[in-house]
Amino acid sequence: MSDLGDWFRSIPLITRYWFAGSIALPLIGKLGLVSPVYLFLWPDAFINRFQIWRPITATFFFPVGPGTGFLYLVNLYFLYQYSSRLETGAFDGRPADYLFMLLFNWICIVITGLAMDMQLLMIPLIMSVLYVWAQLNREMIVSFWLGTRFKACYLPWVILVFNYIIGGSVINELIGNLVGHLYFFLMFKYPMDLGGRNFLSTPQFLYRWLPNRRGGVSGFGVPPASMRRAAEDQRGGGRHNWGQGFRLGDQ
Repeated sequence: MSDLGDWFRSIPLITRYWFAGSIALPLIGKLGLVSPVYLFLWPDAFINRFQIWRPITATFFFPVGPGTGFLYLVNLYFLYQYSSRLETGAFDGRPADYLFMLLFNWICIVITGLAMDMQLLMIPLIMSVLYVWAQLNREMIVSFWLGTRFKACYLPWVILVFNYIIGGSVINELIGNLVGHLYFFLMFKYPMDLGGRNFLSTPQFLYRWLPNRRGGVSGFGVPPASMRRAAEDQRGGGRHNWGQGFRLGDQ
């Protein structure tokens, strides 16, 4: 138990809470402590009956059963791996920026879920984070099922097919990929690579709540050279070490 506790405390802060919530709510629903009908995102209940907790519970809850258990565990693994890698890599020392990315993706997914009657939001949010990681490491070679090797930029689409095969929904994964692409385009591609306006900016209250840390070591992903130059210019010539990334499944 001590080793398990040490491992849990070693998970980056934001990922730790997300990971814990994604275990706690499915367990609560499985044990019947709260009826799962109160945990789904139902537009009528959210809008007309003011059950405002539903977008949050639908993000953490997943109905675990004989037909969905493997899909749940696989995506829980993706959450742990790629959220940890982003938080301690490209967003190292910048927890407010990482939380803002999650909030932006989550809001987009909630709006889409209400419009398309998506009742569960766990997988789309995980896929949006995985997509951002894959874009920041797009030229890296990753290994997947049975030793298959390909560039990281293809990973979200490979996982989309993989999740569908083991019982997922293409729509959930596709929405996650599209939202991740929207964030990546607005935050990195458009302002840094195409010289456009910066539409996304982390609110100051998040910096007051989660101030930047100095002295962190980044290690997950290399943005395009034009992105690095633009980022350095915006910070007055400072440099950010994006590192080399990890292969899928590495510990």
